[in-house]
Amino acid sequence: MPVFAKAGPANTEESLKIAFETAERHKISHLIVASTYGDTARLAHRMLANRDVQLVIVTHNTGFKVPGEQQFDPALRAELEQAGVRVVTSTMPFRTISRAVRDRFGYSDTDLVANTLRIFCEGVKVCVEIACMACDAGAAPPVDVVAVAGTGRGADTVAVVKAQPSHRFFDVRVREIVVKPWEF
Repeated sequence: MPVFAKAGPANTEESLKIAFETAERHKISHLIVASTYGDTARLAHRMLANRDVQLVIVTHNTGFKVPGEQQFDPALRAELEQAGVRVVTSTMPFRTISRAVRDRFGYSDTDLVANTLRIFCEGVKVCVEIACMACDAGAAPPVDVVAVAGTGRGADTVAVVKAQPSHRFFDVRVREIVVKPWEF
């Protein structure tokens, strides 16, 4: 498995290139990309040209930082959707109820799941999470997908994940961690 020396947005373009190559090599029909503000989504869409893959962008949930506020660029969302790209904004399985329980009582069982996935790196945790979110929204079927995520901004992790809806989380399978940062 190739690795990036350090986590971060400097790896975004190479991560997306690797993701598209992985989808092609494994004949995977869905590429799911995490994007908070739209920068990674914009680049993924630009790189999509003439490829036989359904691009799905998964954003943070509305209210992630400020109640009622969506961080993803609304003009870009409209542009992507007009071009046939699915943009999913939904509940984040490792954050929502877990966060409420943790804020009230100090710890939550789903924190354990998220933190266990973070042993590999933050991007692996997010790859699993966005595969569930895309499945929950009907934007990806419960099959192997290529997921792209990162640590903070940009993308630095690519994984092949058997997507499942979040209520079937324990049926999710991380088939392959294609690339990830060495230091995170």
